[in-house]
Amino acid sequence: MNFQEYSTDSLMYITNRPEIVFTHGKGAWLVDNNDKRYLDFIQGWAVNSLGHCDDGMIAASDRQARQLINPSPAYYNEPMARLAGKLTELSVFDKVFFANSGAEANEGAIKLARKWGQKNKNGAFEIITFDHSFHGRTIATMSASGKPGWDTIYAPQVSGFPKADLNDIASVEKLITPQTVAVMLEPIQGEGGVIPATREFMQELRALTLKHNVLLIVDEVQTGCGRAGTLFAYELSGIKPDIMTLGKGIGGGFPLAALLATEAVSVFVAGDQGGTYNGNPVMTAIGFEVISRLSAPGFMEGVRDRAAYLSEALLKLSADYGFEGERGEGLLRALLLGRDIGPAIVEKARLLEPMGLLINAARPNLLRFMPALNVTNDEIDQMLVLLRSAIDAVI
Repeated sequence: MNFQEYSTDSLMYITNRPEIVFTHGKGAWLVDNNDKRYLDFIQGWAVNSLGHCDDGMIAASDRQARQLINPSPAYYNEPMARLAGKLTELSVFDKVFFANSGAEANEGAIKLARKWGQKNKNGAFEIITFDHSFHGRTIATMSASGKPGWDTIYAPQVSGFPKADLNDIASVEKLITPQTVAVMLEPIQGEGGVIPATREFMQELRALTLKHNVLLIVDEVQTGCGRAGTLFAYELSGIKPDIMTLGKGIGGGFPLAALLATEAVSVFVAGDQGGTYNGNPVMTAIGFEVISRLSAPGFMEGVRDRAAYLSEALLKLSADYGFEGERGEGLLRALLLGRDIGPAIVEKARLLEPMGLLINAARPNLLRFMPALNVTNDEIDQMLVLLRSAIDAVI
């Protein structure tokens, strides 16, 4: 079916999209309206933890949809309770609020921190965030983000989000005042260019926040749920945050997110927080399937093995082309190009024949890789062959 036969005119413009329509997918592969196959190393921006159309997720969705779809968030449902219990069992947190997107979970974290500040810190409300960070697309989460230019798109911003520099503890300490209630960061800045917070910085940050009675919020919307090679990225540093947000990978492609907090910080009262679909039984049943698979014995070891394989391969490719190396954690990695050719490589990779490659340029001078967590070494090898062809067509 030709693209012109699809009616896309009624869709509001928000970004430039190529003139293809994806019609189906399985595992690491997507297929478009012309039956062309694409090896997908974006996976919905680190969303599809288990790849496209995973059989276990489909079965979980089907079972739950035949039993109960939406009883209203005013009542408990079994999948909601089961997933919450699984998440607290696997993490350092005690309480869970379910949401529909990472931005919504981060908005909830901001609310929870400010509520805690009202009750415990004389109304402190400022949350220190970081330059080049990305926390979502609501007004408050855009204000919390440090993405260049976002301070003017929907000005005025929500106040109360001073910006520090990642991996610079002095830049954080100088911003702490009696009005500071929390520090919020991504353990790896994904949209900022796959920039990890160092183990030392995370440990120093936890010590600093404890010293000043300030909450530590980790935004694990992109880095959580196995993406960093551990179930949650904060585990890499051996710290215990006060609040964590999850999104993307927790639903494996379905709209699900979560706000987690310790008992001491869980200070919401009736009416403070809610949402029409919060804890939806179909979404949480799928989330339970995803988290159960990711936390099964041996799965994270496999992620780390495949991450090491990808990292070594990218380093070899970098050396072959005179690029500047690679960085990242787990299966969230970036190839550092040293020049602004990323978007051109992305375009050439998609247009390759007979099969295309889907990758992302988070910044013009790098490529970002976010494959499914169960990607195989053979698929990584296929990706590298396609990537080399795309690079050769550009340089």
